Amino acid sequence: MLELLSYGFMQKALLGGFLIAFTCGLMSPFIVLRRLSLLGDGIAHFSFGGIALGLLLGIEPIIAALISAVVGGFVVQKLVKKNLYGDAAISLILSFGVGLGIIVIGLARGFNVNLFSYLIGSLLSLSYLDIALAVAMLVLIVLFLVWGYKQLVFSSFNQELAELRSKKTIFINTVFILLVALTVVISIRAVGILLVSAMLVIPTLIALQLSKSFKGTLVMSTIASILATLIGIIASYYLNIPPSGTIVMLLFLLFFGAQIPKLVRAAS
Repeated sequence: MLELLSYGFMQKALLGGFLIAFTCGLMSPFIVLRRLSLLGDGIAHFSFGGIALGLLLGIEPIIAALISAVVGGFVVQKLVKKNLYGDAAISLILSFGVGLGIIVIGLARGFNVNLFSYLIGSLLSLSYLDIALAVAMLVLIVLFLVWGYKQLVFSSFNQELAELRSKKTIFINTVFILLVALTVVISIRAVGILLVSAMLVIPTLIALQLSKSFKGTLVMSTIASILATLIGIIASYYLNIPPSGTIVMLLFLLFFGAQIPKLVRAAS
């Protein structure tokens, strides 16, 4: 273990992984309970097109991802407000992003290695910029949750009634979509575009098996996300396997493990 911590890239991976997992764990319950579980997937795939375009034009990929993620998040919000079903709106932007990415790959005459790293994640190659962004995101989300917690929880269960009761709810929901988009971008560095929805959904599915209150779900979701990420990074180092897949597999194991108390109670 001490040998592992002696490497600079592992120190950055563990620190960055912790920050990203903490962020995803906090956002996860609000995403799942709003029935927007596929939102992260849609925004991530929309970002695929933005990242590919950025690489083609010589724009920093993380900047291209941030811009495209924010645009994708607000497009979904606008489409839903126009009475298009949420899953249909997400599918629409997902398809557009993948289509754009494929066209750009064709124009670039091949599949860029840098683009591939965004598809499957690259925790072991995190830069100080990635870590700084992760710190900024975590601070923003904590401040946002402290400020708008009650309205966020209320609108997670009944958004229409929450908007009628408080005009501030509309603004909070808009900021929420923006933060989801930014969370997706930093999560892409951890598990990649193909697996980002796992980081935003599975922690809450685990927490819902173990907690009966919203606050308890929030805490358990965060703990599950952090545990799976840190253990996944360490395991991937010793087993010489990709950390992104390892993290997601651990989340699945935690989910099935969380079923055991229910099965025991049902059998007794």
